[in-house]
This record gives sequence, C-alpha cells and structure tokens, in this order.
Amino acid sequence: MVSLVSRVAIGSDDTYSVALEAVKYLEEKGFEVVRIGSLLTGKPEPWPYVAYHVAKLVATREVEWGIVICFTGTGVSIVANKLPGIRAALCFDAETARGARLWNNANILAISGRLTSPYILKEIIDAWLSVRHPDPGELQNIEEITRIEQEACRFIK
Repeated sequence: MVSLVSRVAIGSDDTYSVALEAVKYLEEKGFEVVRIGSLLTGKPEPWPYVAYHVAKLVATREVEWGIVICFTGTGVSIVANKLPGIRAALCFDAETARGARLWNNANILAISGRLTSPYILKEIIDAWLSVRHPDPGELQNIEEITRIEQEACRFIK
C-alpha cells in the first residue's frame, strides 16, 4: 500500500475523461494528488503552462512524480523535458511505461487525452508504479542523461 504522504502532480489542458480517471485512480491508491490546469480550474488551459507547472513540482521535489496530459501527449512531454532533472516519457501502453521507469528512470508520465482509455490508463499507471527502482544495469546510462543535461545547460548559457 502506498503511503498517504506520497504526492503526485497531475496536469491536463482539458477535462479529458482519462485525466479525471487518473486523479480518481491514484487517490484510491492512497496518493495525495496535486491538480494542475483544467483539473483545478474546470476549463481548458494552455498545455505549455500545465506541463511547466507539473515539471516544476517534480524538479523541486514537491511531488514524487507527475502525469501530464494534452490531446496527443506530445506537447506536454516536450515542455516538461525542458526543465533540468525531468525525464518525461510519452506512453501509450503498459510496457512502454514500465520500460520508461526501469531503463530511463522517467519521473513524468505523458498521456494522450484523445487515445488513452480509462482501462489502458490504469494498466499504464500500474506498470509505472510496479517499478520502484531503475535497472541497476542502466544506472550508467541514466547518469549519462544527467551529464548531457548539465553540459547542455552550460553550453546554452
């Protein structure tokens, strides 16, 4: 059972049924859900704003991980990945979600509000949650992601 202190941020640019289901499903599992975007306001919100705010909460460790949702899931994943320390993965199925956690140590799950059914969403979330730690054989690659990110941040300045 997940501790009640486990926090996750979920942001959506619209009130897709899959976004509402994600909140409900994770709350049933004992997570404290921080709602962002349309899940907070009840109206459409700009997807860059939604992704940025979820990613900021994850990057600052105010939440353990996050979910971002827009029509395709692509835009929110692009924006979230702009923040240092974020590894957002666009997942359409459970195996991709499991692999994103296991091999990439992803910390934000990006979902399509158009293509993801509530049933598939639950499979994706369960697969995501099934991985507590990255594959030890991938730690060097995961560290390389951080090194590349740090180098890129210096290069851009």
